[in-house]
Amino acid sequence: MRKFFVFLAGLLVGVWTGGMLSLIFAPEPGSELQVRIREGVERLVAEGRSAAEVRRHELEEQLDSFKQGRPITLQPAEEPVEAA
Repeated sequence: MRKFFVFLAGLLVGVWTGGMLSLIFAPEPGSELQVRIREGVERLVAEGRSAAEVRRHELEEQLDSFKQGRPITLQPAEEPVEAA
């Protein structure tokens, strides 16, 4: 258990150090960087909500089919689309 906490502490220090260095050496002013980060996070949240809504709809359809006694067809998960 001690090794885990040492690893976790090292990971947190590394993340913090990397974050600070990336802000120091960023090619843009801080305010522009903040806007880009905020827009990126908002885009990721919107994509996550959209994917969750699609999956929820699929699961609701499967539940309705199950309640009506129809066979449920499970579809394999789609391959994630890589952003270029």
